[in-house]
Amino acid sequence: MAKKPRILVGQVAAITGAARGIGKATAEAFAREGMKVAIGDLDVDLARQAAAEIGPNAEGFALDVTRRDSFEAFVDAVEERLGPIDVLVNNAGIMPLGRFIEEDDATAIRLIDINLHGVMLGMKIVLPRMMARDRGHVVNIASQAGKYGAPGGATYSATKHAVIGLTEAVRGELHIDRSAVELSYVMPFVVNTELGAGTGEAFGLKHLQPSQVADAIVHALKYRVVDVWVPRSSHRTQRLNQLLPRRLSERIARAMKADRVLMGADKQARAAYELRAARSEPGVEPADEPSRLAS
Repeated sequence: MAKKPRILVGQVAAITGAARGIGKATAEAFAREGMKVAIGDLDVDLARQAAAEIGPNAEGFALDVTRRDSFEAFVDAVEERLGPIDVLVNNAGIMPLGRFIEEDDATAIRLIDINLHGVMLGMKIVLPRMMARDRGHVVNIASQAGKYGAPGGATYSATKHAVIGLTEAVRGELHIDRSAVELSYVMPFVVNTELGAGTGEAFGLKHLQPSQVADAIVHALKYRVVDVWVPRSSHRTQRLNQLLPRRLSERIARAMKADRVLMGADKQARAAYELRAARSEPGVEPADEPSRLAS
């Protein structure tokens, strides 16, 4: 018997890093479902502009996911203006690319602070509120790089692998606590956003549109899906790879050029994004990376 979809109309959703890209597309998809949407972003002006474009059921808020006081203020403001948060989407993230041995320490710190600690902070702040009400759903945006490990994005892959493990572990704790609060993690292939600019393609896997990821998130909320693969066909590929000997699966990945998706990224096409990512955490100085990229 098919599952009955959950009704999302009237629910309050908070999305981090939602002024652009996947976050904004998800806010738009939620608004179409009749949800009230809070757009949190480091660029508060862009967040408010995105909210204005979406309509009266969306509002923009300032948010630095690396700072507990900022995240708490965001959650408090959302619940004061829109009501108790039913859905949190931990979407904020960055993806600076390059060889691991050439990565400066400031870049690694920034990646871990935003991509992992930002998710952890959001969960630690929102989950107790959801658990007290015995309802709610947290969606963490991971990546297929978190399952496979993508050359050219080693630390990025590590953060997304950690997000998957974190989600699974906390989900287990909620089960032990007999809590009705639910968790999901989303693993898209490369998405056509500024973050994915200049990256390569693997054979048989085209770059996704942000709306495809947003639709998958909506589906996960409606049908309570835990591990969300985008596109869904990539899950079949992953299951097949698990059955094959490592040497064979790696040979297939190389033949598909899956190992070159991030490693072969066009540096010129990514220059503007890499500069913005280098300044994405005010508390961490970007070393000399911006000047190097600008030359």
